[in-house]
Amino acid sequence: MRLDKAVSQVTDLSRSDVKKAARAERITVNDLVVTDAAAQIADSDLVCLDGEPLQEPGPRYIMLHKPLGYVSATKDSEHPTVLDLLDEPNKHKLHIAGRLDIDTTGLVLLTDDGQWSHRITSPRHHCDKTYYAHLAERIGDDAAEKFARGIWLDNEKKRTKPAKLEILYANEVRLTIGEGRYHQVKRMFAALGNRVLELHRERIGDILLDEELEPGDYRFLTAEEIASVH
Repeated sequence: MRLDKAVSQVTDLSRSDVKKAARAERITVNDLVVTDAAAQIADSDLVCLDGEPLQEPGPRYIMLHKPLGYVSATKDSEHPTVLDLLDEPNKHKLHIAGRLDIDTTGLVLLTDDGQWSHRITSPRHHCDKTYYAHLAERIGDDAAEKFARGIWLDNEKKRTKPAKLEILYANEVRLTIGEGRYHQVKRMFAALGNRVLELHRERIGDILLDEELEPGDYRFLTAEEIASVH
């Protein structure tokens, strides 16, 4: 592989930046300075930038507290994205395991491990998600029973899967669902004649949003949190 390609894959440097770094004698291969960014290197070669060894990063698993106004996308021409909140190399290689609407806050998981992400998002895997919702109207006393039976949504051929509704206050609830239809939580409450004013995701599977993370902050998952997705 060419040196400029290899270095750009594991850093935030473009190939043009790598060429400049090589000319400035900042790159070594097996402890020898290499100034030609087009030089071919082997997988076994030790490449260093400014004396620091470069290597392909292992799978990354990140918990982010998504604030309002950010879209769950890698690129967007009109709004900032959740990737804009990350200060990580090669963040464009990360993808989002479970998206949130621009006006929804809370737990977002990002990873470059495709199989791990699939176990969260695939309908064939049972991965519950828990939300706090602040509603426009008082919730009915029979709402929990209706959610447990499944809700008929507009333009859907099947009821939603049984969901668990916990009434916290007159118009504040905690809802746990096991699927991810389009705008599902908002549509479920709309089907009961109510409207969601505020929506916040607290949990995905067994992974809880860290209470110490302020909106916009993130941290890497622990080994136990990673292993909980199976």
